[in-house]
Amino acid sequence: MKVLVIDDHALIREALHGVIKELREDACILAAADCRRAYQRLEEHPDLNLILLDLTLPDGDGFSMLAQLREGYPSVAVVVLSASDDPRDVTRALDIGALGYIPKTTSREIMHSALRLVFSGGIYIPPELLKSRGQPPPYAAPRQSADLARILPPRHGLTARQIEVLALLMQGKCNKAIGRTLGLAQATVKNHITAIFKALDVSSRTEAVLKIAGRGPVTTM
Repeated sequence: MKVLVIDDHALIREALHGVIKELREDACILAAADCRRAYQRLEEHPDLNLILLDLTLPDGDGFSMLAQLREGYPSVAVVVLSASDDPRDVTRALDIGALGYIPKTTSREIMHSALRLVFSGGIYIPPELLKSRGQPPPYAAPRQSADLARILPPRHGLTARQIEVLALLMQGKCNKAIGRTLGLAQATVKNHITAIFKALDVSSRTEAVLKIAGRGPVTTM
């Protein structure tokens, strides 16, 4: 596994290096202190598996970079690690396509659990956001078609193809990347997403993630 940590604070980068190594001894961990260096790292290491992205960077806006990463590098998972625990920031990051949002105030133990969930294919959602939506805190949503099919309500009305689209949506992929993966036109992808949102009674990617997370198994943190 190859991980890129993008944060302008050396102590944070060192701390994350230790946390990741505790979970994956064989992980190759790269670091960048700003957007410019991050893009250099991406060019040098196209086989990256995971990016941990701070939202406050000295030479750019973290949300803009997140959008560019999801568009330009759809196969690389991106998890936001931020000093902000504002639910609006969490929602915005998930809507753009982040596969998790970890506040920097999170304890080391919970950070371990959050990253472990991401490594195993889950989406980490801060429990505070789930509580604010009146949902139980399972902390993760599955991202595989078979897992989604098992937990969706029996009368959801989604076709097998739409469940495949939903699984890719849960992986943070943009419409273009979903179309490329499934061999579909972007207009067809949009139509599927409209049907998915209608079936789940949601209006955004984040609401879909939260709805699916609310049906998933509870994970002890």
